Amino acid sequence: MHLEIVSPEATLFAGEVTSVTVPGINGEFQMLRDHAPIVSLLQAGKVRIDGKVTLEEVHEDKFSKDPDGKTVLSIVSGTVEMKDNKIIVLAD
Repeated sequence: MHLEIVSPEATLFAGEVTSVTVPGINGEFQMLRDHAPIVSLLQAGKVRIDGKVTLEEVHEDKFSKDPDGKTVLSIVSGTVEMKDNKIIVLAD
């Protein structure tokens, strides 16, 4: 499935991933291929991306790796939309 992470400054990541876990306002949740369409507000926390993630050099410093090898981005707030195996995260 395709993931795009967009901040007010730039598109931080765009590419194919296996799963994405986000900090929803009612709790953390994970999206996998063929997840039902969803729109949710996000709270402060970590966006965890599973899959082969290739980052642009200019944005590498915003991401880290967790002990499980997932790529992690810390956010303050945002929104997420998933539809037709495309996820868009608007992150602050």
